[in-house]
Amino acid sequence: MRNLVKVRFCDELRTSCRGISLAYLLVDDIKGYNIGALERLIEETVNNVRDTFNLEKLGEQPIVRAYRDFYWHELKIDPTKQRPAAEALLRRILRGRPMPRIHPLVDLCNVFQLRTLLCIGIYDLDKVKGDLILRRAVPGETFYPIGSPPRILKGKEIVLSDEEKILHVFPHRDSRLAAISETTRRALMVLCGVPGISLAYLKKCLREVEKGLKDIVDCLVGPGHVIFSKTK
Repeated sequence: MRNLVKVRFCDELRTSCRGISLAYLLVDDIKGYNIGALERLIEETVNNVRDTFNLEKLGEQPIVRAYRDFYWHELKIDPTKQRPAAEALLRRILRGRPMPRIHPLVDLCNVFQLRTLLCIGIYDLDKVKGDLILRRAVPGETFYPIGSPPRILKGKEIVLSDEEKILHVFPHRDSRLAAISETTRRALMVLCGVPGISLAYLKKCLREVEKGLKDIVDCLVGPGHVIFSKTK
């Protein structure tokens, strides 16, 4: 396995935005996917979601609530108009719509979002330049979201970027500039934590993701890392 790309917080964000965290791991030397096992996992996960959650009571779920509070208080975004990624997917499934099918690795990432309720991003590492940093956006920066037109950022956003570009607007949108494709052989998966989501839970989910990847993807996985900002 090649060296793992490093992910860090900028110094300003580490102290100014307390309680945010990231867990990440490398998926390397991807050779193929167990599609049958993936389809069974998707069916099991969708059925479990529909048996477990109530659309009208989602706001009472602690992890959903934590993301919504972060949107309101830190990002100044109305979470009922711009949903956190995991909640948006959860609502789609609870409304009876099918699980989106994009690419086996992305589909598996979506399964992990439903099973953990965490917002999770995945990036083609061969499209990434250098190490990654979680920081505030620079006013006027351009973000290229998957499935939407380019967007000019205002500077209040939190972004994950490499040395050249923004990969992710935390914690809800990924960029098409590092999107998974049929040629992807090396990827980075990132789990996004916000205040109210414990490091213990984030680490537990990281272990579950690692196991799930090994069950579905013919690849090398790991090691996993967790970074976080100050809480006091």
